[in-house]
Amino acid sequence: MTDNRPVFRFAPSPNGALHLGHAYSAILNFEMARESGGRFLLRMEDIDTERCSPALERGIVDDLEWLGISWDGEIRRQSEHFAEYRAALDSLEADGLVYRAYLSRSEIRRRVEAHENETGAWPRDPDGAPVYPGGSHETGDDDAPYVLRLDARRAAERVRAPQAWDEEGSGPDGETGVIEAAPERWGDVILARRDTPTSYNLSVVVDDALQGVTHVVRGRDLFHATSVHVVLQELLGLSRPHYFHHDLVVTEDGRKLSKSNRDTSLKALREAGATPRDIRRMIGLDD
Repeated sequence: MTDNRPVFRFAPSPNGALHLGHAYSAILNFEMARESGGRFLLRMEDIDTERCSPALERGIVDDLEWLGISWDGEIRRQSEHFAEYRAALDSLEADGLVYRAYLSRSEIRRRVEAHENETGAWPRDPDGAPVYPGGSHETGDDDAPYVLRLDARRAAERVRAPQAWDEEGSGPDGETGVIEAAPERWGDVILARRDTPTSYNLSVVVDDALQGVTHVVRGRDLFHATSVHVVLQELLGLSRPHYFHHDLVVTEDGRKLSKSNRDTSLKALREAGATPRDIRRMIGLDD
């Protein structure tokens, strides 16, 4: 018998402690799943095996359990599924949509600076980083460091018809409803690295399809990345979920919470005497 229930997921990276922004997303996903009679899955996005660890995963699990969040089935760990991402990458490579890119970060910076000094502004992606200045014509030694990038031009030719997604939340400028993808704003995104057969963009679409995720509920900072995701879904023949991009929990000065900036963690708040109800109040989900 086919299970047609909605499927939601929370997918943190165990490379640091959860903060209030994670709590908001986790609770929202969990409650939307329960209210719709659906399933709620927990996935660990741990492809960075150097920074991620079992101890940090345990901390995430402890935080979620403390918040009263439970999940259906076993935890999926991306580090245990590299073969599945490799298969997706092989499919794209077989279609001539992937190439080796050899420019280092410093070389990219020098090329962009030289262009801007001589000609004018170089295009930036939605995150503010320079669009990759190399291309599929690059060559390099077999032993030279490289990453694997999606050939955006060839991908656009293969997809042809504009891609779109159903947005049930909203983008940074209030965009909602049917959103037409604009993958060209990202240029040739990284799909994998020499020592890791995947990247966030590739693994997230493969995981969501394999796990039957029907509703992706995540922060608005990932709204524009959805353009890349829907194109990869089309190229790989994967299912397309509904998307709901939600508000971000920010600091008093408007800065997005970040693990790297060591913003107050749920563990620290808990140890200081906060309760799950306090957390809900702090993130604007008070009953």
